[in-house]
Amino acid sequence: MTTPSARLRAAIRTASQGLVAREALVELVVLAAVAREHLLVIGPPGTAKSEAVRRASRALGARRFEYLLGRFSEPSELFGTVDLQALQAGRVVTDTTGMLPEAEIAFLDEVFLGSTAILNTLLGILAERRFRRGHTDLVCPLRVCVGASNALPDDVELQAFADRFVLRVFTEPLPDPRLEELLEAGWTRSSSDGPTATVEDVDALAETARAMDLSSVRPALAKAVRILRSRGVELSDRRAVKLQTLVAAAAALADRPAPTLADLWPVVYAVPTEEGQEVAREALEALLVEAESPALVAAALEASRSPAARARAVAEAAEMVLSAPTDDAEGQQLRLEGVLRDMDAAFDPDDPAHGLREVRTRLMAALDAS
Repeated sequence: MTTPSARLRAAIRTASQGLVAREALVELVVLAAVAREHLLVIGPPGTAKSEAVRRASRALGARRFEYLLGRFSEPSELFGTVDLQALQAGRVVTDTTGMLPEAEIAFLDEVFLGSTAILNTLLGILAERRFRRGHTDLVCPLRVCVGASNALPDDVELQAFADRFVLRVFTEPLPDPRLEELLEAGWTRSSSDGPTATVEDVDALAETARAMDLSSVRPALAKAVRILRSRGVELSDRRAVKLQTLVAAAAALADRPAPTLADLWPVVYAVPTEEGQEVAREALEALLVEAESPALVAAALEASRSPAARARAVAEAAEMVLSAPTDDAEGQQLRLEGVLRDMDAAFDPDDPAHGLREVRTRLMAALDAS
């Protein structure tokens, strides 16, 4: 019988299939959902931000609400219209059927273009999971809201709203060397759109994370915050406290009974700016040397760039090649050689420290048989 964490890992693999260089974004949507925090994605249009969220919500079987905000967007377009029958009776009641207050996962593109009325209502939903308007007062089932924008806002009031998005990801168009990979993936889109996990699995891990004892990693978290602040990285007290929920969620998804130093990597994604995240990767290198995740492989690697995370990513790539059925013998041989080349370039094949010896032996056997 599979566990919630195993089903969520399968959901991540399903959602990531064919998304070139956006695996970390899918993984962070799931991490945010388990942590009950929100995710902000900053990057130019056309970088698969909305597609990653759609795939994650489909793989989780979650009710999704998606909307592109503009300067003239009305609150009713997100939250629902006023019930006219109730209004005739003197009550201002909002019909929220199919709208944001009933969503389990939300994606709001150009989130900072919303009017003051929209953002004020959103703030209540993001902070309290509660929708209040007139006589309507609903507890929202929202697990995670993903906001997207081309850039971080300069306006002070918008910055306060943006602070509700604890996790930050910065995306760029794929570099030229990966264009062939992008074109092939775009032409042969994955058709496996069915759910492989449920929102109940997310809730089960969220409960597990909340019950965890963080005493063993709290000194390391405090040290990380001190290092970042000493390097000029702004990290508010509220963000510092919320680091604990991210680390606990990472541990729950990794099937660990309590967080360890391996689960500290989400600290990098909690840094609000792209420049600050680069500083964090360098400043926290020694603290994140053990960082890795069997569930959130790409996200842990991008955050920490640690040898442990790199070994996990190489092993994952090897397992995918070894388990993938194929009628293309020549293509399979090239894939096996590519993974083996990456493995040997990064790690000493005779060093057992990263646990790659067994998978390397299997790669060699498969290559000899091809």
